[in-house]
Amino acid sequence: MKNGIYIVATPIGNVSDISARATEILREADIIACEDSRMTKKLLSLLGISSVGKTFIKLEDHTEAKQADKIIELAKQKAVILVSDAGSPLISDPGYKLIRRCREEDVHVCVVPGACALICALQLSGLPTNSFLFSGFIPNKDKARRDLFNKLKDIDATLVFYETANRIIKTLVTAAEIFGNREVAVAREITKVYEECLRGTAKELITHFETKEPRGEMVFMVAPPDDKANNILDVKILLHEELKTNSLKTAVKNLVSRYGLNKNEVYQQALKIKDE
Repeated sequence: MKNGIYIVATPIGNVSDISARATEILREADIIACEDSRMTKKLLSLLGISSVGKTFIKLEDHTEAKQADKIIELAKQKAVILVSDAGSPLISDPGYKLIRRCREEDVHVCVVPGACALICALQLSGLPTNSFLFSGFIPNKDKARRDLFNKLKDIDATLVFYETANRIIKTLVTAAEIFGNREVAVAREITKVYEECLRGTAKELITHFETKEPRGEMVFMVAPPDDKANNILDVKILLHEELKTNSLKTAVKNLVSRYGLNKNEVYQQALKIKDE
């Protein structure tokens, strides 16, 4: 193999998904940069590849900048394999800083493609795939999560996030508040025995996970907004109609639920109409 960095995708669940090319490169590799050498050695064992004689370099988000110099110097002399614990390196995993440095220093970089959870989830979801925005892991804090959803809610694309099982209900609660009745999907355990993809409104998925404990690695997706529902003039017209027969509170609730609008924005618009 030519000297440089080889970005090698590993399986996200089913070990058989690894490519023949990736298997051969891992077999030949002397140096492997990885998040957790135990996980990588386990994968090698499943592939029938011995770890003896191979050097493993730990590469995590908080050590990446520090390890970059060492890895780049090695890559100038040998082939260095970059893997993550599962899936495609750099996609919400370490590697971006290293590869950027490689490009700046003219170090050879090669990609060996394979499984990527966000792509598999989109394929399973039935949501629009012609345009999507991947925004990585959802923040843990309630305010940060709400701010992120508000920032992205008007983007005309399917929104894709990574989430953990223990936080998915909190995320769905916030999604119901910000996205209303827009269609959402949760894909979990992709390529594994219990793979499934659930689709519906955020409230419907909350009900599901309240009765069935959420487990496994998850990808959370939100359908694009309805252009008509997000047009300010249309919202005014809809509010005028709702306020003819309903209280302000009920009118706001109806539109938020029906069109997936932001509750605070609709409420402020309703107040303006009441004051006219």
